Amino acid sequence: MQKQTILSRKLRNNLTDAEKHLWYILRAENLGYKFRRQAQIGNYIVDFVCYEKRLIIELDGGQHFESLEDQSRDTWLRSQGFTVLRFWNNEVMENRDEVVQKIIEHLK
Repeated sequence: MQKQTILSRKLRNNLTDAEKHLWYILRAENLGYKFRRQAQIGNYIVDFVCYEKRLIIELDGGQHFESLEDQSRDTWLRSQGFTVLRFWNNEVMENRDEVVQKIIEHLK
């Protein structure tokens, strides 16, 4: 089994509170589209992806502030035809409805 596959399975079983909070809305096609969590795309593992709409959602803690690694990762993902939405963990925890509304806008 590939190292990335093992890592993505481990991440799926250990979601952050913010990821759990958002996954509650995204799962089971609640927004009309299927999302996968902790999915591997190329050499990266993304928090959430809707393949049908080519939409990736990333939730970030403080360690991601102005991260050059995240910027190059997003550039590569965009070059593969994905849109990448990034939200801070505290945005999801404090105002999930607003975050979900932004996601819905990108799904239309």
